[in-house]
Amino acid sequence: MSACMWFAEDRRGGPFILSALEDAKKTLDKAYMYSRVESLSRAQKSSACPADFLRLLRQPARDTRSAVRAADYMDYTLRLIQQRAHHLHKHSVNATDLLTPDELNTIARETGCSARVQPISCRFIPEVNKYRTATSICNNLRNPRFGASNTPFTRWLPADYEDGISQPRGWDKRRRYNGFLLPLVRQVSNMILARSNVDSDRRYTHLLPIFGQWVDHDLTFTPTSPSLRSFSSGVDCDESCEQAHPCFPIPIPSQDPRFGLNSKSCLPFLRSAPACVTGNRGIPFGAKNVRQQINSLTAFLDAGQVYGSESMLARELRNLTHDQGLLRINQRFTDRGRELLPFSTLKLNLCPNPLNSCSSSRLEEVPSFIAGDARVDENIGLTALHTLFLRDHNRLARALSQLNPHWSSDTLYQEARKIMGGYHQVLIFRDYLKTIVGPKYFSFYLAKYPGYNDKVDPSIANVFATAAFRFGHLTVQPFMFRLDENYREHPEFPSVPLHKALFTPWRVVFEGGIDPLIRGLVGRPAKLHTQDHMMVEALRDRLFQFRIRVAQDLGALNMQRGRDHGIPGYNAWRRLCGLSQPRNLPELTRVLRNFPLARRLLQLYGTPHNIDVWLGGLAEPLVPGGRVGPLFACLITAQFHKIRQGDRLWWENEGVFTSRQRASLASVSLARIICDNTGIMDVPPDPFLYRPQGLEHASCSTIPAFDLSPWIDTHKSHTGLNKTKTKKSKIE
Repeated sequence: MSACMWFAEDRRGGPFILSALEDAKKTLDKAYMYSRVESLSRAQKSSACPADFLRLLRQPARDTRSAVRAADYMDYTLRLIQQRAHHLHKHSVNATDLLTPDELNTIARETGCSARVQPISCRFIPEVNKYRTATSICNNLRNPRFGASNTPFTRWLPADYEDGISQPRGWDKRRRYNGFLLPLVRQVSNMILARSNVDSDRRYTHLLPIFGQWVDHDLTFTPTSPSLRSFSSGVDCDESCEQAHPCFPIPIPSQDPRFGLNSKSCLPFLRSAPACVTGNRGIPFGAKNVRQQINSLTAFLDAGQVYGSESMLARELRNLTHDQGLLRINQRFTDRGRELLPFSTLKLNLCPNPLNSCSSSRLEEVPSFIAGDARVDENIGLTALHTLFLRDHNRLARALSQLNPHWSSDTLYQEARKIMGGYHQVLIFRDYLKTIVGPKYFSFYLAKYPGYNDKVDPSIANVFATAAFRFGHLTVQPFMFRLDENYREHPEFPSVPLHKALFTPWRVVFEGGIDPLIRGLVGRPAKLHTQDHMMVEALRDRLFQFRIRVAQDLGALNMQRGRDHGIPGYNAWRRLCGLSQPRNLPELTRVLRNFPLARRLLQLYGTPHNIDVWLGGLAEPLVPGGRVGPLFACLITAQFHKIRQGDRLWWENEGVFTSRQRASLASVSLARIICDNTGIMDVPPDPFLYRPQGLEHASCSTIPAFDLSPWIDTHKSHTGLNKTKTKKSKIE
């Protein structure tokens, strides 16, 4: 008999385990429902701000919500068992010590966690060797979950939690690390990141940070807890400064330059949702007893931000009323005859006060856009890229239909999607990454394709998602630029302060479409990240502040997220990358080549070992020809090396495309994509390289078109069913 049998049956006569499971489900279902209604209500209010919309859109949806719910069910069930056991035994006990493996497996099955790790058969997935699944399940045939959506981030170093399991770094304000207390992240932001001047990058355009955000939204999305309130105490994470899972508020230091002494003493922060088979809930599966976080996107460069990383969403985004393999478009508005993104069915009005905030000429409500990634409306530059690639998919599908009139709707969709994925892989490796990590790191790690290796796990590392690939936050300008046909300030629709360009899809609908925005991205410089001029005020002090409510601090959020995820400190990652590990002020000064900065960091952290890795990586001087320091250059190249080598359907892998198709993909031009899908007539040949005032721009008429002739199919028998029969077929 197990120790669990020592417990008395509950008053209804049911087994103890089932009683705890039932109570956990009721508590969580109520919290989830309340929070969803509360979030929706806040976002629908006329006084709502961008933070309200972001909070709602960042909540888990579809299969991600199921994954998070299963994890929370199991975690809370075990917590209840542990609490009740403690009440009976009058001393601390671990719930998993009270239960047999069979009992733990029963809980796992009833909560839904078992389904998250059960074996997957790839034999019944149609055309698994030809097209990606939406979720990237079965990209790796031996390990089908490698790189798939809604699986845990991987760890390159063991997690560093205060309790060794799940408690964030800095949760206990009295705990010392290497002999020193961790500083408040807002205090670090005030002392290190706050700089009023903005240096412009003489080499790269503002497309660089926005395209970096575009790439990030293809690879990483960490859902937060679905509940805005603590499960145990009911504390409202938005209103209270009490720490109670999932509330992990950011304290505001005394005499804060923005908040002063009499304002709210914290910024709200929700912990990231746990993965199902980690922490206490991982024990039945043999998983390490450490909390991990979920990546709701696939780990592959597959243009998932265009198509979605879940089957249901991918299907929602398709136009199934026609047989051309198209994506859905907006049915109410166009951009001077060109396509716009479709609106979400979520009843949100992102133009709450048109007369004052939106457009004086149009009084219509504007819902949020919908795309393959929920963050499509985060800023209008990002929305412009979403719109550009939506149009390019439909352009490709129509062109393929002309070349292959016998192809079914599914074949047209999948082939256009496959080409789009190849586009992205070429553009990111050839044009984008070299500018970030510099030619030395690129040549050593990324220049030559090593071939596919099914032993390589391409899953996104927690440190990459939480720290290294957030370097771009320091290259964003305080404006979203809008330029006219001559690449000068647009006379009718001038550039918009960044904090007024967040969650404003109406600016795209009513204020000139995407052409002025695309010109602004390729015709104005990025902000230059320097040690003296780090983060612009719009991100550090005015994030998501449009009309009311307390604005967030992106720098503080990034550091708090790293602590939430148990990311080890700066020197641990320097050691992993084979770099020196400074121990004191002279050594840190040599690494940073900046004595005042090194001194301020040690005044805050006491020792270099404690520095939050996001901040430490950003504090380093840039590598030659790149836009990050040595640590982030190491981590970023390592991640993209794994992404490429662990992708069975990578564009260069033999058999994925024909040799002629690979040659065509290798010549893809982002400038040509812009020309094909906008009214812009001249662009920089390399849109990432800054050319002031439109100098050295190329006319669209001189930029070679993408060659689709290698996709002409003369083998009709290979296309499956005819169009009439496949009109309603599914993609997976």
